Amino acid sequence: MQSPLVITGMGTVNPLGSGVKASWERLLAGRSGISLISRFDTAELPIKVAGSVPGLNVDPEAGFDPDRVANAKDRRKLELFSLYALAAAEEALTQANWFPANDADRLATATIIGSGIGGFPTITQAQNTLSTRGHRRLSPFTVPAFLANLAAGNVSIRYGLRGPLGCPVTACAAGLQAIGDGMRLIRSGEANVALVGGAEACIDPLSLAGFHAMKALSTEQDDPTCASRPFDRARNGFVMGEGAGMLVIETLAHAEARGATPLAVLSGYGTSADAHHITAGPEDGGGAAAAIRAALQMAGLAPGAINHINAHATSTPVGDRAEIAALRNAFGDALAGIPISATKSATGHLLGAAGGVEGIFSALSVMHNHLPPTQNLTDPDECLDDLDFVCAAAREHPTEHVLCNGFGFGGVNAALIISKVRM
Repeated sequence: MQSPLVITGMGTVNPLGSGVKASWERLLAGRSGISLISRFDTAELPIKVAGSVPGLNVDPEAGFDPDRVANAKDRRKLELFSLYALAAAEEALTQANWFPANDADRLATATIIGSGIGGFPTITQAQNTLSTRGHRRLSPFTVPAFLANLAAGNVSIRYGLRGPLGCPVTACAAGLQAIGDGMRLIRSGEANVALVGGAEACIDPLSLAGFHAMKALSTEQDDPTCASRPFDRARNGFVMGEGAGMLVIETLAHAEARGATPLAVLSGYGTSADAHHITAGPEDGGGAAAAIRAALQMAGLAPGAINHINAHATSTPVGDRAEIAALRNAFGDALAGIPISATKSATGHLLGAAGGVEGIFSALSVMHNHLPPTQNLTDPDECLDDLDFVCAAAREHPTEHVLCNGFGFGGVNAALIISKVRM
């Protein structure tokens, strides 16, 4: 019998703050990480709000401090998504107490960090430099900064992790697919430990304008904290977020042998393709439902065994409806009895980092028997009247198994089931 795969370390940087503890406490308390954009002038942009990672200047308690991650000289070589990944990795590796000191352990440690876009701001800034100042003014670190796999590369280099190195670039499913890839590497014997998750930082005028051209982003301006409204009739698009979420995973046997504490079990994973449309899923949700069924099959669970769903739920009308269709397809009548949360209401949509951060939130629900609230859900779509949404406040709820979903452009679907550790 195979030893279960377990999480032994977690780390995050996200719009709610830096660190797992602060992020979780704020999420349960109904705090929002969404605010007016102050990083650049939005006067000429129709999008004014985002889920920006707070700095120490606005959040002395849990703000992000880049000086703790890298010195000023090294930061010139790093894009923001890599800095977030390095910070989250440090927290996860520290909790897991995994800093391999010999070649065998280094070679047995995989680093798989997904990203939907990578260093997009570096690309736009480089193009501006090229247009206004000429090619001689471009930094030699331009390309190494923006490549999507450089979050994984920089983390691997810093900690000497010499096992498999990877970066799923599968839009908003990338973070969950990185976790699934790490699970496979351990099961195949190619790694004993994997650092997995996602990183993203593309709050940038061009990315915002591009998503706005698709009519995908919320145009809320008056109250940023109300801009992300998953499943609510008043929703008008998603809010761009940023950050990173990292997990250290290994078999229970490996964790016990080295004295590590298992936090939660990765019991099921599935992935699939819609093969339907570049930005919209089929009406019956069949593609996403296939990923969910695959995760249930791997976990050996019936649909009714799931106690909570952390929905992908970006707050777009088309996307939210498609996810509900997928859940009804996969769960049938059992769906009515499963509480559903949408944590993007508090963080915005972190694109390729979403799965890493929401995987952490799902693990914490299992560990603490608490379900986070879905903010701003006051008037659900009429067709959702039979479903149990965790709305105004967090809920205490016995939780053995949580489903976490991630879906992306191109028709990519991923589903992860996280379960309670039973010793």
